[in-house]
Amino acid sequence: MTGAPRPLASSRPTARGATGPSLVPCLLLKGGQVLLPGEEGPTLARTAAGTPFDPFDVVDRLAESSPLLYVVDLDGIERGDPQLDYLQEISRDVSIWVDAGVRSAEQAIDALVTGARRVVLSSAHLNGPRELRRTWRLSTEVVFELELAGAKLAPAHEGWGTEDPVALAATVRDVGVDHLVVSPRGSDPDWATVRAIAAGGPTWVDGTFSTGDAGRLTEVGASGGIYHLNDLFARWEEKTPPTPDLPRAARDDENQNQLTHDE
Repeated sequence: MTGAPRPLASSRPTARGATGPSLVPCLLLKGGQVLLPGEEGPTLARTAAGTPFDPFDVVDRLAESSPLLYVVDLDGIERGDPQLDYLQEISRDVSIWVDAGVRSAEQAIDALVTGARRVVLSSAHLNGPRELRRTWRLSTEVVFELELAGAKLAPAHEGWGTEDPVALAATVRDVGVDHLVVSPRGSDPDWATVRAIAAGGPTWVDGTFSTGDAGRLTEVGASGGIYHLNDLFARWEEKTPPTPDLPRAARDDENQNQLTHDE
């Protein structure tokens, strides 16, 4: 299927193989910086030394083991101003699915022009079924996200006409969309709902999914899971050699040199 990543044989995010569900890293971007989910909302991702992660360095490292990245453009979602330049640069190095808060068919095409393999249309953002059909006529390189609050759809465009994610999944697939993403918010994935949706075609789990849930994917027939980078960044930092602890006098000299340079 066009745009579908190669499946991974292992539950480890860095593995590749011929069978089994895939695990796809999710990259949150805002203002050209990498963010991580937090209890009070997304926060800036920093190294152990306190410096922000460089987004292109992160993409390079992820691309070494992942044939696909799921990119969430928070500027597009929150302000309707997607980071098209960043998306274009990232798509040169790895296949990406992009969630940029698309509300119309025209915005979907803008995201695809960056080189994205597929654009994500969300029940929480897209302006109803009319825009879904319009987008599908312009391009079939789309994924549809079902954003859930508990067992029901999160607040969405009234045009969908239902709060039942399984019913909406059937409607979306009748249009022709193959890949669907189930995104629970604020609660663990409802695996019975995932199973029901996966019975109709390729289905991914995002939102509160974590790599610890990987074993459930096969049980419910899901194609894969989309995971956030909190744990992966922690592992990267564990493998980073610590900065030598300079004697105080040396640190003072270094600080003075930096101040002189800045002046």
